Amino acid sequence: MARVGQVKSPAGERLSDRIAIGVLTQAFPPGLVDEVIAETGRIEQRSRLLPARVVVYFVLAMCLFFGQGYEEVARLLGEGLWDGRRVWRVPTTAAIGRARRRLGPEPLRLLFARVCRPVAVAGTAGALYRRWQLVAVDGTTLDLADTEANDEFFGRPGSGRGIGAFPQARLVGLAECGTHTVFGAALGPLSVSEQTLSRQLFTHLRAGMLLLADRGFYGFELWQQARATGANLLWRVKKNAALPMTRVLDDGSYLSAVHAEQDRRTRRNPVTVRVVEYTLARTGDATVYRLITTLLDPTRAPAAELAALYAQRWEIETTLDEIKTHQRGPKLVLRSRYPWGVEQEVYGLLLVHYAIRQLMHRAALHEGLDPDRLSFTRSLRVVRRQVPAQAGLSPRQTRRGTHPNPG
Repeated sequence: MARVGQVKSPAGERLSDRIAIGVLTQAFPPGLVDEVIAETGRIEQRSRLLPARVVVYFVLAMCLFFGQGYEEVARLLGEGLWDGRRVWRVPTTAAIGRARRRLGPEPLRLLFARVCRPVAVAGTAGALYRRWQLVAVDGTTLDLADTEANDEFFGRPGSGRGIGAFPQARLVGLAECGTHTVFGAALGPLSVSEQTLSRQLFTHLRAGMLLLADRGFYGFELWQQARATGANLLWRVKKNAALPMTRVLDDGSYLSAVHAEQDRRTRRNPVTVRVVEYTLARTGDATVYRLITTLLDPTRAPAAELAALYAQRWEIETTLDEIKTHQRGPKLVLRSRYPWGVEQEVYGLLLVHYAIRQLMHRAALHEGLDPDRLSFTRSLRVVRRQVPAQAGLSPRQTRRGTHPNPG
C-alpha cells in the first residue's frame, strides 16, 4: 500500500513517468514534452531508467537548481517516488551524462519554440505604449566549461593583454519589455556578431510591436529586415551616423533618410526615418541620444514620449541579468563540456526563466499589479520550493495544484 500522501502507480506505468517539477510541469506538460521528443526522433528504443521525457525535466531542474550536482538534482526530482514496492533509483552522474547526450539539444530548442510567446494582454501594466506592444533585442555572453571542444567551437575572448580564462558563447534574445519573457533566442560562437544572430529573431516580430534596440544593432540591411516584418522600430544610432535633416516637425524631431551602402553617395533609394535627438544631463557629464524610428507621425508618437520610452530598452538588460546572475548565479560557468550540451543547457535556462516569468505575470494580473513590482528572486525561490513539495505527484495532481503567488 502507498504511504500517506503517495499515489500508487497504475499498472504498466514507470515510476519515472510520475516525475514532476511543480510549476515547470504546468508550463511544459508531459504530453507536450512527449510530442517534441517524438518530432525530434529522440524516443527510446528500450525501457531505461532515464527515458527522454525524464531527461528533459532533468535538464530543466538542473537549470532551476544551477550549481547543484547531477545526483543531487536527480534526488530532488525523484523525491517521494514510491509505488509500494519500488523506490526510484537515483542515476549515477555518468548515466545522466549519457542520457543528456542521447537527448541532444533539439527537444529543448523545439520546446522553446512551441511554448515561449509574448504573454502580455490588454490589462498588463507597463506592456504597451499607446497601442504598441513593447519588445527589445539585446545580446550577452556566457562563460563555458574550459574544454577543447567548447574552445574550438565557440572561441574565447582576447585582447592585447591575453586571452580569456573561459570559452564564451554569444546569446541574443528578444524579450517583451513589460513581462521580461524571452520569446526569441539565437545562440552562436563568440565570433558571430549580435547583429548577425539577431536576424534569426525577426521571424518573431509582427505588426503591432514596437522593437527597441541599442546603437550597436543599427545597420541599413538589418533595419530593413526588421522593418519588413510589419513591426515598428525605435533604435538608437551612433552619434556620427549621417542623418541629413529634410523636414523639421512640430515636436522638434525631424525627418531624414537612410540608404544602403552602395547608394549613400548617390542618395538613391532613400528610406525615410524620423529622428529624435535629446540630451540626458548627468553629474559632470551630458549624453546626446539619437533615435530613429519608423513612427513618422509626431501626433501618434510625440518626440518627448519616445525619448522617455527608450528607457524601456533596459528591461531586456534586466532580463538577461535575471538569467545570468540570479537564476544561474553570479560568475558561474555553464557545466556542459561539449557544444551540444551548451545549447541544451542554454535553452533549459531560457525555458525555466520563461516559466517563472509567466507565473509572475499571472500573479500580477490577479492582483492588478505591474509585473515589475514582483521580485524575480523571490519567485525563483518559490518555484524551487515547489519541486520537493510536488515530486512524485501524478501529472494530473500537479495540474490541479494551486499556483504559488510570488508576491
